[in-house]
Amino acid sequence: MTASPNVIGFVGLGQMGGPMAANIAKSGAEIIVYDKAGTSERAPEGAKLANSFADVLSMADTVFLSVPDGPVSIALAKEIAATDGRRAQVIVDLSTIGPEAAREADGILKAADVTYIDAPVSGGQAGAKAGTITVMWGGPKAVMDAHTDVLASFSKNAFHCGETPGQGQSVKVLNNFLSAIAMTATSEAVLYGLSQGVDMKTILDVVNVSTGQNTATIDKFPKRIMTESFDAGFKTKLLTKDVNLFLKNAKAAGTPLTLAATLAAIWNGCDAALPDSDFTRVYEFVRDKG
Repeated sequence: MTASPNVIGFVGLGQMGGPMAANIAKSGAEIIVYDKAGTSERAPEGAKLANSFADVLSMADTVFLSVPDGPVSIALAKEIAATDGRRAQVIVDLSTIGPEAAREADGILKAADVTYIDAPVSGGQAGAKAGTITVMWGGPKAVMDAHTDVLASFSKNAFHCGETPGQGQSVKVLNNFLSAIAMTATSEAVLYGLSQGVDMKTILDVVNVSTGQNTATIDKFPKRIMTESFDAGFKTKLLTKDVNLFLKNAKAAGTPLTLAATLAAIWNGCDAALPDSDFTRVYEFVRDKG
């Protein structure tokens, strides 16, 4: 039976990592945090501050990672494997890095006798703050069961997607592919409705009690686009990365790509045209491009 961790480490206190670490700290768990961009100004109340990544590895039983992409996760995996005197035996990677990078990180850490879990999350910054995000766990179920309490402190739903790292990532990238489809398709549909003289609120009211409803019509359009706040809290560049990860991995798997290639072209264009934007601004990109 896998033992539950006594001390939690958390590395990466950004847009998603910061709120998740804060919720772990609020639960009363002993947590030590680190962010290379500046730990003291990002650390949540109640957390211990580490001076380095190596400090976290030497003091925590399980270390959670929340980092930008696959290359960063792989670099950290190599650093973990090369670190002497580490206490950490389990690494839970909450980042969206794609199946290929997760499998590579797993291979590096397995050779160093460290358990790697790929556990990407969904729910955006709002969900991270509220503690309602979804976790997609790729790795041994026994290890997940040992982390039930800490997972419950920052997530509403945790799903075991399979025993092998990479399976959690597979579910995450297909989820974000669907999210990107919803935003793009809803943008085109709404713009058509507007061209026919129907106001946006009426379009959304009808769709949201009909078969066309989706996450974009229920949340993003009424709360972020109609209000012109464009503040969903998730960057265009990040969703673009995820769409491209889906395309790459679907190609490798040999599954159909009729929509994926077109979608990737749209999001790559949006990211180029609207750098550092919230992903809800794809509506403006689709509108103005058309």
